[in-house]
Amino acid sequence: MTDTVSIVVPVCERYSDVGALYAAYKAGAAALGRPYEFIFVLDGPHPAVAARLRQLLDSGEKITVVALTRAFGESTALMIGFEQAQGEILVTLPAYFQVEGSEIGKLVTALGSADLAIGRRWPRAGGWFERLRRAAFHKFLAAVTQLRFHDLGCGARALRRIVAQEIQLYGDQHRFLALLADRRGFRVQEVQVRQSQQDRFLGAYGPREYARGFLDIFTVFFLVRFTKKPLRFFGMIGVSTFGVGLLLLAYLAVARLFFDQELADRPVLLLASLLVVLGLQFFALGLLGELIIFTHARGMKDYQVEEVSQFPEVSPVRETGTSMR
Repeated sequence: MTDTVSIVVPVCERYSDVGALYAAYKAGAAALGRPYEFIFVLDGPHPAVAARLRQLLDSGEKITVVALTRAFGESTALMIGFEQAQGEILVTLPAYFQVEGSEIGKLVTALGSADLAIGRRWPRAGGWFERLRRAAFHKFLAAVTQLRFHDLGCGARALRRIVAQEIQLYGDQHRFLALLADRRGFRVQEVQVRQSQQDRFLGAYGPREYARGFLDIFTVFFLVRFTKKPLRFFGMIGVSTFGVGLLLLAYLAVARLFFDQELADRPVLLLASLLVVLGLQFFALGLLGELIIFTHARGMKDYQVEEVSQFPEVSPVRETGTSMR
């Protein structure tokens, strides 16, 4: 690898004028004072963007364009961009005006003390509802993961190549790259960057996006907290469910034996039996997960070694004296 900074721009559903965007990003990259490259990944057919990028290529701009046959998602686009990158430092930037291009240097500089630097737009534009929604999202995420960040929706990041090699992104997990990197032992730092004055997105989401976001949070919560301890997750649910069902069955047994109450036509009996069975199934699922983890434990690695220090090797002492007779 070289000291080149590889800038990956995934072009998905939302994008701006790629020509003006590239000019802004290029000015920020040139200010780094080191070699750089741009990699645009077209996630699906985007004829207008592809034509504009072709014009840039024909004009002599040193960019790489990767066009995918269909839309696979931003996480996949980022992973493909990382595979094409030549540099040891990778930078991800959105395909629309979100942060000022001049802020790229802040993210790269932050890698002097971190493995991953994520942007935090500040001061942040937006109305009161947008601020409330954003604050509620990050507080909920902090409650379930014990990790506190402020702007995971920012697509401006800088990371060392080893982070991209160790973490496999899929689905919509690109938003939670900081959480996944922290779990693997990488040093993550949040950097304040200026929001672009051309960012006009009002943050309007539909019920489908909120539902997908909630499921993504649940997925990341499981990956961060219980990937190598599935029995703690499923066992906790199983024991709770089994315990409630067992208490209901005990109540029914006491009512039948000592108070002569009939059990026929009582829905609570079916509910208690269902809870007991579900509790056992959850517990068995946790045990099965533990067996799978145990089987593959040797090939799993969820830590990073920062440094190995050793005492200097001491040469053995050669005896050169004469023996006494």
